[in-house]
Amino acid sequence: MAIVELRFTALPEHVRTARLVAAAVARRAGVAESVLDEVRLAVGEACLRAVGLTQQTGSDEPVTVMLDDGDGRFSIEVRDAVPQQAEGATGDLLGSGNGAAADIGESDLGLAVILGLVDELDVRAGADGGRIRMSWPSEKGKPGDQTAAP
Repeated sequence: MAIVELRFTALPEHVRTARLVAAAVARRAGVAESVLDEVRLAVGEACLRAVGLTQQTGSDEPVTVMLDDGDGRFSIEVRDAVPQQAEGATGDLLGSGNGAAADIGESDLGLAVILGLVDELDVRAGADGGRIRMSWPSEKGKPGDQTAAP
């Protein structure tokens, strides 16, 4: 279950807000301080990709960002509502789902950047739009953790 859901009009100026919200929620979820810059950059790249695809099609659908801190992981899912019929668009765009066997073309440098920043990555696209799901380890709720919320 998402602890925070953010929806915004597909405009580049809203990406900064998404980055700031993601970093704040990641910090509260117990993501290591040394990883917060990676979270911000990865969210920025994913949101810019969603904004770009939405603007290219002239759609007025919002971009959705869902943040979750369940199961000892902090995950972020960025969704757009742009139907994508490109190569590999009906399934996992990165092959294995964890990025280990990724074959990303030069045309999607943003995904390559994200791949280098996240612990786990799953990118999917299809007739109902695209989804980029990223996650990092979280210390929230582990024994001895003094930063966890009550």
